[in-house]
This record gives sequence, structure tokens and C-alpha cells, in this order.
Amino acid sequence: MATITTAAPVARKPIYTSLFAQVLMALVLGIVLGMATPDFAISLKILSDAFLKLITMIVAPIVFCVVVHGIAGAGDLKKVGRVGVKALIYFETMTTVALVVGLLLAFIFGPGHGMNIDTSHLDANALGSYADRAKNLKGEGIGSFLLNIIPTTSFDALSRNDVLQVLFFAIIFGVSLALVGGEKGEKVASMVDAVSTVLFRAMGLIVRVAPLGVLGAVAYTVGKYGVGSLKQLVSLVALFYVSVAIFVLGVLGAVMAFCGLNIFKFLSYLREELTIVLATASSDAVLPQIMRKLERLGVKDSVVGLVIPTGYSFNLDAFSIYLTLAVVFIAQATNVPLSFGDLMLVLGISLVTSKGAHGVPGSAIVILAATLNAVPSIPAIGLVLVLSVDWFIGMARALGNLIGNCVATVVVAAWEGDLDYAKAHQVLDGAEVVDVTAG
Repeated sequence: MATITTAAPVARKPIYTSLFAQVLMALVLGIVLGMATPDFAISLKILSDAFLKLITMIVAPIVFCVVVHGIAGAGDLKKVGRVGVKALIYFETMTTVALVVGLLLAFIFGPGHGMNIDTSHLDANALGSYADRAKNLKGEGIGSFLLNIIPTTSFDALSRNDVLQVLFFAIIFGVSLALVGGEKGEKVASMVDAVSTVLFRAMGLIVRVAPLGVLGAVAYTVGKYGVGSLKQLVSLVALFYVSVAIFVLGVLGAVMAFCGLNIFKFLSYLREELTIVLATASSDAVLPQIMRKLERLGVKDSVVGLVIPTGYSFNLDAFSIYLTLAVVFIAQATNVPLSFGDLMLVLGISLVTSKGAHGVPGSAIVILAATLNAVPSIPAIGLVLVLSVDWFIGMARALGNLIGNCVATVVVAAWEGDLDYAKAHQVLDGAEVVDVTAG
């Protein structure tokens, strides 16, 4: 029996029951507490840390279940491979565009010009473990990066929440499950689907405490850094936010328009998740909810299950903008001239190192350090300049990365013919799509 969808009127609920409204209120309260009682506000960081740990606890098993179910449910392994190839082509195209956008805007606006930083006066200790980890990353090279995708054991990948390794194992498991087929394969697939349903319900419970996580993150940020501490680097922060906005509304907006959808309606549909990401600076915080929302939008679950987790490591649009923007900013601030060859080296290295970052605060500094180490003319110690504002930049970075992955999923689905346009337009226009055959 075919699934029939109808547009049902949405019952209005009190605004205070909306997660979006609660998150906004938490944002405002966090700013007020950070300015009024900074010491107390800093102590609230435990709320943000606890929320992110709750999310981290459940992300890896959800990714595993969704990917396995998506591949096994697709039935046609050639289709899975085709979707994967299309996704990677799109990822590389958008990453290159994002890197070029960062370079161009950095040169046009010159946020680092006039700072005249003497690197001998910078605190090398401020880099701490970042420099060591970056040196290790640089020394490993492409071969080690590829080897690191393969987990030591499947349980090790799950316990460390290494999404790329979990994804690798899930693809092998899903393909094997599809090849086994029959009654045995169906039993395992049903069990994976059932576990996935339970995990999504658990995620629903965790998400209800998101306002507390947002409150802790914002209060800590404002209490610790304040407004005055950003004066010297405000131009970099502002330019990065503008760059992400230009990329999202201009580049991704054009891509969505080509697919017949409106980027503004799309962002409105994802507003609750985007608000949480903006406050926590972590796209991990909403991964399961995003996957579920894209399925409700009309994107086939097998496409969502493959593109979203892969994009978390291979499609970091805003991070790519940040890489080239930050490299040029540090060069300008330390009065280091960049030749055309240096710029091409930055682009080439960034195409590789950007694949080693994940949407968690802190990793960006490590990857930036690895990129700088590959360009000898730029002093890697210049990283100290961006450390103090990395959290503020991280909010827009995580936001842009998430939007880029969501758009990528829609584009690949449209490219593959796995997007229900009628349902997508209904949902984006504000109608609640109800499956009348359910239950």
C-alpha cells in the first residue's frame, strides 16, 4: 500500500514550550550572567561539558546503526557506491570553493594588516599540546591518515567516538549484511533498526536539556573572555562570520536554488538545531536530530545515513574558509609576504589537512598548526594570536559546517533522484506531513 501524505494544521503551543524559545532564553541569560557575575558564569561551564558528554555518549552508536541500516536497506550495493562517489565529488568541489573564498576575503579586507606582531614576544607555551599534535599530524602524511581511518578494533572506534573509523566499520558491516541477505540478514537488519529507534528516543530525552548546555556555554564564554578582550582580533572574527554568511547564502543558496529549494526556508526549518550548534560550537550536538529532520524533509534514509556521517570528516565548508583566512591573517599580522606559490601550497595542503578535522572545539587549532608547519615562511607561533578567539570563531565554524553537510545531503539526494520534492516543499512551507498509513 502506498504511503499517503497530507498537510495537517499545526496546533499552536505556548512559546515557552518550544525548544527554540528555551535555547534563545538560555542564550540571553548566559550573556547577562557572564557580564554581571563572571566568576559564577565561568563555573557554569560544567553544564555545557555535561551536555556535550551526553551527546558524545550516543553519537557513535547512532551513526553505526543509521549507516548499516541505510546500506542494508538500500538493497542495491551499486547504488550505495554511486551515492558515495557523488558525495565525495560534491565535497571536494565545495571544499575548494570554500578555501578560495577564505583566501580572497583575507586579501580583500586584510584583517591582519597593521598589527605588526613581533613573534619573539608571543608566548610559545600557549600552544601547549596543539603544536605537538600538529607536528605528529604533519609527520604522519597521507599514508598514515588513510591507515588511521581503519580502527584497531570496532569497539575501540566506538569507545573513542571516532566517527570516521565508526563510519568505515559500519560501511563494511552494512555491505556484508546486504550480501548475506536472506533470513539471517533480515534478522540482524531488524535488530539494528530497533536499536536505532531506541537510540533516537534516548537522543530526544537528551536534547530536552539542551538549553542548560547552551546556558553554560554562553555564560562561560562571556564570563571568561568578556567583550573587551576581543578588540584586537574583532576584525578577524567579524570577517569570518561575514565569510560564512556569504558562503551559506551565496554559494550554498545558489546550489539549493538549482535544486529547486529555498535556502532561507531550509535554515528556518533547522533553526532549533542551528541555535544549539551556534551556542555550543559543536555540530556533534545535533547530528542525530539533523539526520531525522532530513528524512522528514523527504530525503531517503539511505542517503542521509551515508552522506551526513561522511560529511562530518570530508565536508567541512566553514572550517575550510577558516583555514585559509587564518593562515593569511597570521601572515599579515606578522608582516610575512606570501607569494603565489605560497598561496597554492596553502590551498593544496588545506585540501588534505581539512579532512582531518572534526566538528569538536579544539581540533581546528591542531589542523591549523599542521597547515602552518607545511608553509615554512609563516611562523607557526602565530597560532597564539587566534587562540583567544577560537571559541567565538568555532561557533560560526560549527554552524557553517553543519549547514554545508545538510545542503550536501539534499543535493546528493536530488542528484540521485532520492528526494521527495512534494514533501520537501510541504515541510519547508510549514506544513506538518503526516503518514496516514502509520499506526
